[in-house]
Amino acid sequence: MQKFEFFEHTADIGIRAYGRNLNEAFENAAVAVFEVMTDTSKVEPREMREVKIDGYDLENLLYRWIESLLVYYDSEIMLFSKFYVNIDEKNLTLEGKAWGEKFNPNKHERRTVVKAMTYHEMKIENKGNYYILTFVVDI
Repeated sequence: MQKFEFFEHTADIGIRAYGRNLNEAFENAAVAVFEVMTDTSKVEPREMREVKIDGYDLENLLYRWIESLLVYYDSEIMLFSKFYVNIDEKNLTLEGKAWGEKFNPNKHERRTVVKAMTYHEMKIENKGNYYILTFVVDI
């Protein structure tokens, strides 16, 4: 199963992330967002950041997960390439970890900066044996 794909959007970038379960789909969504910004295969998991959030539904958890990771990029210029997510669907909480390193222009390709997560076209689908997360990021 592919981890993610991009789809055409007028001014922004559309992402479809896949996973065998909801946790894996959220992890792959994060990889896709950072792949927009750089080649994540060149981002080493040197430093770890934790994210603990709650939401009012799964879409809000996805929004807040990506938003939290973008805050680290904005405040520390951190790029991430490895993620761990544990979602408690009953209580609508997410505990996640992201591993990466600070942007280094000599090492990391500079692609398009993701400015923000959006709710535009957001959809979380449970297909029985896999999940599809669809969303758009503002560039």
